[in-house]
Amino acid sequence: MAERIGYITRVQSFSACHRLHSPDLSDEENKKVYGKCNNPNGHGHNYKGCKTIHYDFTNLTRCVVDVIMTPLDHKNLDKDVPYFSTVVSTTENLAVYIWDHMVREVPEGLLYEIKIHETDKNIVVYRGE
Repeated sequence: MAERIGYITRVQSFSACHRLHSPDLSDEENKKVYGKCNNPNGHGHNYKGCKTIHYDFTNLTRCVVDVIMTPLDHKNLDKDVPYFSTVVSTTENLAVYIWDHMVREVPEGLLYEIKIHETDKNIVVYRGE
Protein backbone atom coordinates (compact mmCIF):
# COMPACT_ATOMS: atom_id res chain seq x y z
CA MET A 1 0.00 0.00 0.00
CA ALA A 2 1.39 3.42 -0.98
CA GLU A 3 2.09 5.95 1.76
CA ARG A 4 -0.67 8.53 2.07
CA ILE A 5 0.31 12.16 1.97
CA GLY A 6 -1.61 14.80 3.90
CA TYR A 7 -1.36 18.50 3.13
CA ILE A 8 -1.78 21.45 5.47
CA THR A 9 -2.98 24.79 4.14
CA ARG A 10 -2.40 27.80 6.34
CA VAL A 11 -4.38 30.97 5.51
CA GLN A 12 -2.95 34.29 6.64
CA SER A 13 -4.30 37.76 5.88
CA PHE A 14 -1.99 40.73 5.45
CA SER A 15 -2.35 44.27 4.16
CA ALA A 16 0.10 46.06 1.89
CA CYS A 17 0.18 48.76 -0.76
CA HIS A 18 2.04 48.94 -4.04
CA ARG A 19 2.19 50.58 -7.45
CA LEU A 20 2.38 48.63 -10.69
CA HIS A 21 5.17 50.41 -12.55
CA SER A 22 8.02 49.04 -14.66
CA PRO A 23 11.22 51.09 -14.88
CA ASP A 24 11.67 49.59 -18.36
CA LEU A 25 8.60 51.44 -19.66
CA SER A 26 7.84 55.14 -20.09
CA ASP A 27 5.26 56.76 -17.83
CA GLU A 28 2.76 56.71 -20.70
CA GLU A 29 3.42 53.02 -21.45
CA ASN A 30 3.04 52.18 -17.75
CA LYS A 31 -0.33 53.94 -17.68
CA LYS A 32 -1.47 51.95 -20.74
CA VAL A 33 -0.29 48.61 -19.36
CA TYR A 34 -1.30 49.00 -15.70
CA GLY A 35 -4.13 51.55 -15.85
CA LYS A 36 -5.37 52.79 -12.46
CA CYS A 37 -2.93 50.42 -10.72
CA ASN A 38 -0.13 52.73 -11.93
CA ASN A 39 -1.34 55.56 -9.65
CA PRO A 40 1.85 57.36 -8.45
CA ASN A 41 0.58 57.16 -4.86
CA GLY A 42 -0.05 53.42 -5.12
CA HIS A 43 -3.05 51.45 -3.94
CA GLY A 44 -3.64 48.86 -1.25
CA HIS A 45 -4.97 45.35 -0.83
CA ASN A 46 -6.05 43.15 2.01
CA TYR A 47 -4.35 40.01 0.75
CA LYS A 48 -5.15 36.50 1.85
CA GLY A 49 -2.21 34.14 1.45
CA CYS A 50 -2.55 30.35 1.54
CA LYS A 51 0.49 28.11 1.89
CA THR A 52 0.02 24.39 1.33
CA ILE A 53 2.66 21.93 2.49
CA HIS A 54 2.95 18.49 3.99
CA TYR A 55 4.61 19.58 7.18
CA ASP A 56 3.84 20.09 10.86
CA PHE A 57 1.60 23.02 11.77
CA THR A 58 3.82 24.52 14.53
CA ASN A 59 6.75 25.11 12.20
CA LEU A 60 4.43 26.38 9.47
CA THR A 61 3.14 29.09 11.82
CA ARG A 62 6.70 30.28 12.52
CA CYS A 63 7.47 30.34 8.79
CA VAL A 64 4.37 32.42 8.07
CA VAL A 65 5.45 35.05 10.60
CA ASP A 66 9.05 35.13 9.31
CA VAL A 67 8.27 35.05 5.59
CA ILE A 68 4.97 36.95 5.31
CA MET A 69 3.91 38.91 8.35
CA THR A 70 7.20 40.52 9.37
CA PRO A 71 8.43 41.60 5.92
CA LEU A 72 5.07 42.27 4.19
CA ASP A 73 2.21 43.14 6.54
CA HIS A 74 1.31 46.85 6.51
CA LYS A 75 4.25 47.65 4.24
CA ASN A 76 4.63 49.47 0.96
CA LEU A 77 5.88 46.59 -1.16
CA ASP A 78 7.73 48.87 -3.58
CA LYS A 79 9.52 50.88 -0.89
CA ASP A 80 9.86 48.54 2.10
CA VAL A 81 10.68 45.20 0.43
CA PRO A 82 14.02 45.34 -1.42
CA TYR A 83 13.00 42.57 -3.86
CA PHE A 84 10.35 44.84 -5.36
CA SER A 85 12.77 47.68 -6.08
CA THR A 86 13.63 45.84 -9.32
CA VAL A 87 10.56 43.60 -9.78
CA VAL A 88 7.06 44.92 -10.55
CA SER A 89 4.91 44.18 -7.49
CA THR A 90 2.16 42.19 -9.21
CA THR A 91 0.37 39.52 -7.23
CA GLU A 92 2.08 36.94 -9.44
CA ASN A 93 5.48 38.27 -8.39
CA LEU A 94 4.34 38.45 -4.77
CA ALA A 95 3.53 34.72 -4.92
CA VAL A 96 7.00 34.03 -6.36
CA TYR A 97 8.61 36.15 -3.62
CA ILE A 98 6.75 34.22 -0.89
CA TRP A 99 7.59 30.88 -2.51
CA ASP A 100 11.30 31.75 -2.82
CA HIS A 101 11.47 32.70 0.86
CA MET A 102 9.21 29.96 2.20
CA VAL A 103 11.06 27.19 0.32
CA ARG A 104 14.21 28.14 2.29
CA GLU A 105 12.39 27.61 5.60
CA VAL A 106 10.80 24.19 5.10
CA PRO A 107 12.48 20.86 4.35
CA GLU A 108 13.15 20.25 0.66
CA GLY A 109 10.20 19.05 -1.38
CA LEU A 110 7.53 19.80 1.22
CA LEU A 111 6.21 23.16 -0.06
CA TYR A 112 3.35 22.42 -2.46
CA GLU A 113 1.86 25.80 -3.42
CA ILE A 114 1.43 29.45 -2.61
CA LYS A 115 -2.02 30.92 -3.27
CA ILE A 116 -2.60 34.67 -2.97
CA HIS A 117 -6.10 36.17 -2.97
CA GLU A 118 -5.61 39.75 -4.14
CA THR A 119 -9.37 40.33 -4.29
CA ASP A 120 -12.42 38.07 -4.11
CA LYS A 121 -12.12 37.64 -7.88
CA ASN A 122 -8.34 37.56 -8.42
CA ILE A 123 -6.37 34.60 -7.07
CA VAL A 124 -2.83 33.63 -8.03
CA VAL A 125 -1.44 30.11 -7.51
CA TYR A 126 2.30 29.41 -7.75
CA ARG A 127 3.91 25.98 -7.39
CA GLY A 128 7.56 26.84 -8.00
CA GLU A 129 7.44 26.14 -11.71
